[in-house]
Parts: sequence; structure tokens; C-alpha cells
Amino acid sequence: MSKLLAAALASTLLIGIAATLAPAHAKTGITVGMVLEPPGLDPTAGAASAIREVTYANIYEGLTRIDAKGEVQPALAESWTVAPDGLTYIFKLIHGVKFHDGTPFDCSIVKFSYDRAVAPDSVNAQKQLFEAIASTECPDANTAVVKLKRPTALFLFDMGWGDAVMVAPKSAATNKTNPVGTGAFRFKQWIPGDRVELERNPDYWGAQPKLASVTFKFIADPSAATAAVLAGDIDAFPLFPAPEAIDQFKADKKFAVHIGTTEGKTILALNNARKPFNDVRVRRALAYAIDRAALIEGAQSGYGAPIGSHYTPGDPGYVDLTGAYPFDPAKAKALLADAGVKPGFSITLQLPPPTYARRGGEVIAAMLDQVGIKAKLVPIEWGQWLDQVFTRTDFDATIISHTEARDLDIYARDKYYYNYNSPEYKALYKQFVESTDPKAQAELVAALQKKLSADEPNVFLFALAKVGVANAKVKGLWDNDPVPANDMTGVSWAE
Repeated sequence: MSKLLAAALASTLLIGIAATLAPAHAKTGITVGMVLEPPGLDPTAGAASAIREVTYANIYEGLTRIDAKGEVQPALAESWTVAPDGLTYIFKLIHGVKFHDGTPFDCSIVKFSYDRAVAPDSVNAQKQLFEAIASTECPDANTAVVKLKRPTALFLFDMGWGDAVMVAPKSAATNKTNPVGTGAFRFKQWIPGDRVELERNPDYWGAQPKLASVTFKFIADPSAATAAVLAGDIDAFPLFPAPEAIDQFKADKKFAVHIGTTEGKTILALNNARKPFNDVRVRRALAYAIDRAALIEGAQSGYGAPIGSHYTPGDPGYVDLTGAYPFDPAKAKALLADAGVKPGFSITLQLPPPTYARRGGEVIAAMLDQVGIKAKLVPIEWGQWLDQVFTRTDFDATIISHTEARDLDIYARDKYYYNYNSPEYKALYKQFVESTDPKAQAELVAALQKKLSADEPNVFLFALAKVGVANAKVKGLWDNDPVPANDMTGVSWAE
């Protein structure tokens, strides 16, 4: 009996040791941190970049897509041809694709999506992207023919935006809360104020993602975000809100730090329809009053690149205009005096939640105070900013980063939240989008940047850097953000 007992104990001990030495099961899910919670999950019905950060490529897909290098790639259209006159695009669609609810994808979906985007009652925040579409025709189920009113230089790129994804008639009305797309992940649940959960789409038409699930967790506070990553509650935070903590993560081999670029043009947006911002002398004075290098250091711990127009250094045709308004408080004071703005003039500065805005507002307020302008800082939540500033244009000034790629068109719109209205700029932009000659396009995109610098409708501050932190075993995250996206389709855990 004693021998049997000893054998049993030895067997139990060996099993315990084996269990201890056995490799842990590989993780199949990931939790991704985000600063802002999207107001909805339909990128065709809202301007917030947070919508696209959750849904782009993961839930929804367009005919084309923008890859990590900012280049146009096939998506639901496997190929296309363009007529010599640039007016007709023939898209060959991928056969056999289905939406998450089983709805087949074919040319009728393309026609519905584009007709909906150009309709008079369209709620698409980037409706201007589709304005040139004259018609969408379906010679057969797997071919879409898009005819334009005029040549549009950026058409294939524009159709890769999150705003140009395909949606089905059956689910279009409820996509804000129950998104249905064709992507590699399907919607599982949304816990407002906390997280959005996605799960792998087993019926995906393309290569299956390696991740079985993705959870987007919303943490706006920089200290809380840092603690969550350190504790392992967050596996990756692609746009980390506490750049001052980056050195700590760099020194810890458990983490990987990703420093890249974004399309985020961070601006001090001004209401051009409200006095005294309707006076170019005042807008230029504000530009001279701000030390961009000190601002980047104070708000972003040095991460970011100064800009002098609404374009980033990585954009094709970028012109360096950062020298147009060097830091010069004396010149700022002279321009303000010339415009009749007396010392002690007060403005209200609306600050949405991101770190660059809240911390940047404090730095800018101190600089404006040196030239006699008192800035009242008003922190507001993201939903309030979208309603009060973006929709109703009820503001003096705000700090915001425009993350859409190559979006010079927003200054050519008849109405946009900062109320810039320049017939000269509109004429230049029309020439640019209708041009098919690369040399002429380059000259025009340079002219557009210079026109914005001269008019300074907003004070152009810096290009937002992509400062990300992740578990060192997470692979496949984008280093740069050519479009607002947390594309999880190529992300995996190292074995």
C-alpha cells in the first residue's frame, strides 16, 4: 500500500510539474486603447475620426482601401480601368462577398452606397468627395461603372476613405448602433462609455484574421491610460495620450514604442464669420503670437512637426511654409493694434478631450496673454464639440486635429465649421481636382497651400505624431496613420 501511495504521489507531482512547464495558451484576442469614444459606428453618417478608428477595414470595406503606406489598394473591387478622359471608372467586383447578416454584395450595393452619398439629403460628412459622381451603373452583378461629371484627380484615393465604405439598404438605417459590413470582423456589442467588442467573421471572403476578437477600450485620461497599459489591461494604445511617459515604456522590454506620423493637421481653428477673426490681420497676429516649437514640447513632449498650412510633410506636393509666421510677439501686437483690437481683448477657447487640445490650450493661452489677448479655456466633451463647434459653429476658437488625408477640399466647401469663404481658393481647388497633368497638379497643390498660408483662416500648428505603446508581443500594428484607422486585420501575437 505504501508503494502504491508513493507512486501515486510521484505521478501527481510529475503532472503538476508538467503543467507548470507547459507553455501558456497563445492569446487570441486583443484590447486596444482609444482616447475618444465614437458617437456612432457608421462612418457614412458622422465626421468623428474615432468612428473610423474602430470600423475601418475591420467592419466596413470600400471598393478601394488605403494601406499602411498611404497607397491605394484593391478592396471589394479586385481591379479597375479608367477611361482616357478620366470620366469613367469600371470596377470589377470580387465575387461571392456577403455582409455580416448574409446580404450579398454586388453592383446594386455600390449603386446604393454612392447614390446615397450624393443624394440631397445625404448625411455623409464628406459628401464633397462624391459630388463629381454623375451616375453609377450596373452592366452586370460583378461590374460597377462610375461616371464622373469632371475628371477628379483623387477619386480612387477618396473612395478608399472610411466615408466611402459599402453599406447595404437593409442595415443602413441602423449602422450607427449595429454596424453591418463585409469586413474581417463583425460587431459583437457596445458598452457605452466603456468599450466596443468585435469578433472574427467566420464567413469573411478574404484571408481570415489571426485575432479571434478585438476590444476597443475608451480611456481619455492620460494617467489612467498609462496605468492600464502598465497593468496589461490594454494590449496596445496606438494613439497614446501620455507622451511624457514614453521614456518609461522605452526602458521596459515588455513594451514596444511605435513613433510614426499621422495626417493630423493640428490647428487653432478660428470662426472666420465672427469678429474680429473675420479680419486677416487678427488671424495673422495669432499666428505670429504662437511659438510652435514650444507648443509641441509643452503639449506633446516634443513629438510632432510644425506646419505652415493644411498639409503634412508626408503629403505629395508638400510645401514648407513654417517660416511664413515666425514667433514674433511684437509683430503680433502691431497687427492687433492696426486691426483695432485693444489689449485685454478676450476670446473663448473650446478644448475637446485629446491631450494635444487640453494641454495645448494652456500653452497657447499663456502665449496669447503675452500679446494682450485673454483666452478663456473651456474644456468640453467630444459630443458637445461635435454639436456646438462642428455642427452649429458656435465658437470663437478651438484646437482640433484634422486627421483626414489630403483634405484641402474642406476649405473649398460652401459651408464648413470655421466659415472660411474664398472665391479665389475655390477656383484654385476646382482647377486642381480637374487637372490630369501631374506637373499642373503639383503646381496647383502648392498654390493652394500658399493661399491658405496667406489667408491664415486657421492658425496651422503642427502635424500630430503617432505615438503608440503596445505589448512587445503584438505584431502588425501600423506605425503611421495615413488615414484614421486601427486596422486589426493583419495584427497577431508573436508565438
